[in-house]
Amino acid sequence: MLNTLFQMFALIGMGLAWSIWNPGRLDSALIRKVLTDTVYFIFLPALVFNALWHAELGIASLKIAAIAALCVVSALLLSGLICRRCKTQPAVTGAILLAAAFPNATYLGYPLLKNTLGDWAGPVAIQFDLYACTPLLLTVGIMMAARMGGQQQQPHPLRLLVRVPPLWAALIASALNLLGVAPVAELSGLLNMMSAAVVPIMLFAIGLALKQGFNQQAHFKTIIPVILIQLILMPLLALGAAQLMHMPADLRTAVVLEAAMPSMALGVVLCDRYGLNSGIYAAAVTATTLLSIVSLPMWYSLLG
Repeated sequence: MLNTLFQMFALIGMGLAWSIWNPGRLDSALIRKVLTDTVYFIFLPALVFNALWHAELGIASLKIAAIAALCVVSALLLSGLICRRCKTQPAVTGAILLAAAFPNATYLGYPLLKNTLGDWAGPVAIQFDLYACTPLLLTVGIMMAARMGGQQQQPHPLRLLVRVPPLWAALIASALNLLGVAPVAELSGLLNMMSAAVVPIMLFAIGLALKQGFNQQAHFKTIIPVILIQLILMPLLALGAAQLMHMPADLRTAVVLEAAMPSMALGVVLCDRYGLNSGIYAAAVTATTLLSIVSLPMWYSLLG
């Protein structure tokens, strides 16, 4: 795992270095948007389609989705209670809820699981994300963000869901898989080539996003609950649920590592769009991402 983390954080560090020195003299936020949009609309759907078409789907998939949903909902409830007790402003509360509940399940989770546990584990990260985290983000998460940000018009969840290319790719690939349609060799070659672009581009883009968090030191005390929930409580909850569901040891390890991922980097876009405190969210992403260098090996070691 340490070798995989080194490679991943080397790419993240390259993105951070680019945002600091800016050799191309272009706005880092614009570069990040171009990169993430390209991945989101083209390359990520190819990776999702390819992975789920070849994956073993069944009862285990339902268990993965159930654990992911349990972790997200529990994190939303717990962080909401903490914010209510601390009487934080709505814009701050919304940012903390998003940062505490939604992990970087695919962009960090997929390469970590695949390279650490084997090719079989990559689809676990995708199922964890697209079968539970993404639908919850685009329904409960967006509605919560709009309300906390004071938006007058509430977005319709179904309209948001149908505009998610990776989700469509997951549904179609899962259907083909369950119907027993064999992957086409020629198409698989193209999908493999497209899939290879996702991880390095998105890790670089995450690095571009971290610079904003370093300018938010004043918020680091506020995000302590986010750190505890994302890096400790969520994987602990996933571990307990996986044991109750009698998951095999290797699958249990994959699910717990997914739950232990840091905050979703792209959530800062939602904060900007819906009027939440993007500074606090950026600080949470930076802190959880950097601390995950320690917490992920710790969980991996504990899981054996």
